[in-house]
Amino acid sequence: MALREPIAPARVAAEDLLAFSGAVYEAVGLPRRDAELAADTLVQADLWGHQSHGVMRLPWYVARIRSGVVAAQAQPELVVDGGAVAVIDGHDGMGQVLAARAAEEAIARAKAHGIGAVAVRNSNHFGTAMYFTLMAAARGCIGFLSTNASPAMAPWGGREKAVGTNPWSWAAPAGTNPPFVLDIANTAVARGKIYLARQKGLPIPEGWAIDADGAPTTDAVAALGGITMPMAGHKGYAIAAAMDMLSGVLTGSSFGKAVTGPYQAERRGGTGHLMLALNIEAFQPLAEFEQRMDDYIAELKGVALARGVEEIVYPGELEARNEAANRRDGLTLPADTILDLLKLAAETGCKAPPQWTL
Repeated sequence: MALREPIAPARVAAEDLLAFSGAVYEAVGLPRRDAELAADTLVQADLWGHQSHGVMRLPWYVARIRSGVVAAQAQPELVVDGGAVAVIDGHDGMGQVLAARAAEEAIARAKAHGIGAVAVRNSNHFGTAMYFTLMAAARGCIGFLSTNASPAMAPWGGREKAVGTNPWSWAAPAGTNPPFVLDIANTAVARGKIYLARQKGLPIPEGWAIDADGAPTTDAVAALGGITMPMAGHKGYAIAAAMDMLSGVLTGSSFGKAVTGPYQAERRGGTGHLMLALNIEAFQPLAEFEQRMDDYIAELKGVALARGVEEIVYPGELEARNEAANRRDGLTLPADTILDLLKLAAETGCKAPPQWTL
């Protein structure tokens, strides 16, 4: 049966998806530990409900490894080691592996100095930023991570793509609650969500993008050939530019038009990141901070509701709920994503989850 014939989506356990993704990464040359990490970042995004950054992206990452623009076994080099500050040259390695290294370095330096700041140059797209800031939150730190990305929107007032979505994330422990975590792009929507809409054959909302002629569009294909709009008008553009300053200019990596995303297999990424960790114990006892976070979240959730609203949630709460439900019930992927993964299974000789049999 042809791989592009219709297939009914089926729920798959996260563990099965993790094993398959890890096996694919190993098959194209990643060491097992790195393969498991890279696979986990994808499956975790799906668990959180962010399918735009989940296993849908596995074929894109594999294509970049196969083409050689991503070095499967690159050795990151510590080029600056200055106490609380470090700079890592990733030598074109997997962005997920380099971001995890940066997070561990930043946390260790924060424990020693109160704050840790780690810049990464010559990296690649790393997936979901909150995966790495949550590493800091789990260790009693507040984590911040910025990255630059390939051009997706125009500078405010322009009509040519020159600024990336340039996402950023904060995460902190939140007492008796799941971690407080923010992960956003500076465009009206992460470009991956437009790709997901294309994958599902769905229109996109008005205001997400304009087409190549500058006209508003709800067609995902036309949007990908056009320009993604900034969030909050000129403010989104300005924040995106600031994140490129931190992630690209400061780190010594590429910036602006010189950055390549995971959607192209023929050009090196040149991506840069900046990871910060703040050791909460350097500011106040961790238990006191967590109690204050409990109080803060209770205050937010206790605000009188606007008409038609059933509940107030704090940043990170929905992701925690989604993960619990998806771990219990399994994940459902779009049919086109399953077909792309089945093709990858055939190419690499890796065994796909049995739920995907045609």
